[in-house]
Amino acid sequence: MLQVGKWHRYRESYYGESNQVMPGRDCMEVLSSPTNVIWDVTYACPLRCIHCYSESGRRPTRQLRHEEQVKVADAIIEMRPQMVAIAGGEPLSVKGIFEVAERMSRSGIHVMCYTGGWPLRRSMVDDLVRSCDSVKVSLDGATAGVHDRVRGRNGSFERALAALGLLDEAARDAGGAGFAFGIDTVVVRSNFHQLEDICTTIAPRFPALGSLDFGAVVPAGLASRRGFEERELLSEEQVRLMGGAALERRLRSLAPPSVRVTCTDNLVLQMNPRQFARGCDFAALQIEPDGEVRAMPVYEGTVGSLLEEPWHVLWRRATQRWTDPFVVEALSSVRTMAEWADATRRIDYHFGSDSVRARIDRRPDFLGVTG
Repeated sequence: MLQVGKWHRYRESYYGESNQVMPGRDCMEVLSSPTNVIWDVTYACPLRCIHCYSESGRRPTRQLRHEEQVKVADAIIEMRPQMVAIAGGEPLSVKGIFEVAERMSRSGIHVMCYTGGWPLRRSMVDDLVRSCDSVKVSLDGATAGVHDRVRGRNGSFERALAALGLLDEAARDAGGAGFAFGIDTVVVRSNFHQLEDICTTIAPRFPALGSLDFGAVVPAGLASRRGFEERELLSEEQVRLMGGAALERRLRSLAPPSVRVTCTDNLVLQMNPRQFARGCDFAALQIEPDGEVRAMPVYEGTVGSLLEEPWHVLWRRATQRWTDPFVVEALSSVRTMAEWADATRRIDYHFGSDSVRARIDRRPDFLGVTG
């Protein structure tokens, strides 16, 4: 259940109030360490999302033992990022995750947890609130019919709403003291027509809701497979709307005044060489469940393990990948979502391990959602 939404917090530093790219900073300043870390703690997941970037629930979990998770957490603490997003798969399915999250939170790092809501129970809420500064619940539709088709499991809409209800109670009990929760929506063609409904019919149900984040689906993982691009990747016009200020203003006007609304095209994740020509403003590091570090967050290919090498060594290798000749060639000519999907497939196959390439070869073409 790897989500686009984990990038929204980074988006706030990359973009201003509008969606215009800010002037690039000096590369050495930005690339000295990651400002944001995304840790997919497991590939176990009760859902089967059509756009899943990590193919969670369809592959081995690769989950670390608890003592190894603590070691990875300590490596993250050494990085001193502004924020760490705990994601997956479904992070709430991981035993001991609250202890690991609290370890990072107590070090002064903002810890954000992303969940589909399926496993959240009332008995877990106190631990979740204590260990995490904020929680995002994935909601990919304003109705069960749309959400459940995108998320691949009947009943997931009601589970997500139940999770939001529990978090709403917790946030009101906290009185705004150190805990916030929000809704994260991966925007595909199947739910684009329901963005306004999420603002008008879902958000008002939860008085303490803090945020609504709408992010265009990224052509990575299952969302990069053939068939997905013409059926569920956003059209070029929809991408333009997601990246413009008008749609965000419209959604803000429809949501309750207390809810912060963001809307992004997520093109920053492409890591196109044209971006770096304007300056280096991307400093996010992604960690896989087994401690391996990805060179580029939305693309396959790792540079080593945090269990074996210092983080700064892996970070240096990762940043070097960004200007690898193959990456530059693959991304430089990208102008459309379909071209981005093709570039993703090329990069994933080139830098992925033998097991990654075998998994890519097993992916069925996407034939559309049913039901």
